[in-house]
Amino acid sequence: MTDEEIDYSYIPPLTEEFFEKAVLRVPAAQADNLIQLDPEVMAWFRSQGAEYRSLINSVLRRYMENSSGRQSV
Repeated sequence: MTDEEIDYSYIPPLTEEFFEKAVLRVPAAQADNLIQLDPEVMAWFRSQGAEYRSLINSVLRRYMENSSGRQSV
């Protein structure tokens, strides 16, 4: 489909009132890191639901907070 084929007639015009009421929402900064997980670990987290990435972060945060002061290698 090309831009010319798109029907824009149902989209209301953007008015000054729209922009006056608009709220800029900037997402909180998060590190975009890649980590390697065992396939079965990843499968388990995915099986917990659509928010599995947040769950991984939550589990790691709890581990970090409970391990504060202890260094292990």
